[in-house]
Amino acid sequence: MVKVVDQDRICVGVIVGSHGLQGSVKIKSFMVTSNDITAYGPLTDKDGKQSFILDLISSNNKGLVVKLSGVTNRTASEALRGLELYLSRDLLPKLHEDEFYYSDLVGLVVENRNGEIIGTVSMVDNYGAGEVIEVDLEGGGTEMYRMSLAVVPEIDLKNGRIIVNPPFEVLAQKN
Repeated sequence: MVKVVDQDRICVGVIVGSHGLQGSVKIKSFMVTSNDITAYGPLTDKDGKQSFILDLISSNNKGLVVKLSGVTNRTASEALRGLELYLSRDLLPKLHEDEFYYSDLVGLVVENRNGEIIGTVSMVDNYGAGEVIEVDLEGGGTEMYRMSLAVVPEIDLKNGRIIVNPPFEVLAQKN
């Protein structure tokens, strides 16, 4: 889940809980290959004040179990639940012209195919059935759109906008 934009750093994971008594934590990785979160060196908290070296213990479809430097007991690891882990953007692979990081989408204006503004991207996440963008609507409330070519036919980073083609079900609910 990506919520906050920092152009110099990318949120690459979040601590979702403790594991065992020795201070290990469970991490939800936002990397394409989950284990890659440990390949780039120390990760920091949002403010860059805390830094952690990650030592991978195990990996499965639910996430990763990692030992964090400086975290030696369950109480300390429980205190870190919800902590987002960041990496300097310049350490990540360079992107091709048609590629982007999800954090690049947060804050973009969302328009329908007629050019009418719907709202602004507030978050990008994957709840298990594919990526979705959450949009803060112009008139209040939120709407989620699946990240597919049919629903999101255009992402225009240069002009700071995303074009959506809402599915019929979304349009029918509004009428």
